[in-house]
Amino acid sequence: MTSILSVTFEVPDPAAADDFYATAFGVGDRVRTRESQAPTTGFRGYLMSLVVSQPSTVDSLFGTALHGGATALKPPTKSFWGYGGVLRDPYGTLWKIASSSKKDTGPATRDIDDIVLLLGGDDVAAAKSVYVEHGLSVTKSFGRKYVEFDTAPVRLALYSRRAAAKDAGVPMEGTGSHRLVIGTDAEPMTDPDGFTWEATATSRPVG
Repeated sequence: MTSILSVTFEVPDPAAADDFYATAFGVGDRVRTRESQAPTTGFRGYLMSLVVSQPSTVDSLFGTALHGGATALKPPTKSFWGYGGVLRDPYGTLWKIASSSKKDTGPATRDIDDIVLLLGGDDVAAAKSVYVEHGLSVTKSFGRKYVEFDTAPVRLALYSRRAAAKDAGVPMEGTGSHRLVIGTDAEPMTDPDGFTWEATATSRPVG
């Protein structure tokens, strides 16, 4: 089974970014950084999602991220599916922090249950076929609209670019680099939407 072991964000200042991710989210070596000045504008075609157990954890992670310089795109709020919000970190990455629970069931924590990479693709079915050929195991699939893969420790979900942008609360237009490298234990590739998959050994760990 193919796994995603980490994601690497390409940023102008890796040391500052490392400090932000460690302090704001405590995601350890699942999030890595390396230096890049590659041009990029608008929506980069993906979100990172942190799935947590209760609203107080959402608020805690959101609060430390905002304190570190992030910008709220969708402040945390209740919805029919639970509680959560979306922010843009100081380096341009979009983060969705959410819980399926609408009420706290215990003391506030900062524990993260799942880290999910949400990719927005131009053709969901085409990308799904490529991923399956590269050993990814499908756990949920809703035609050309949405697919989930078992790629733990970092899970992967795929939907349309338009749906991803709507989820994030941003316009779908964007150009230039994704500023993202997906660290895998499988063969390196560039997927149909231009995302780079490579061995994690070439990425720089946080800290």
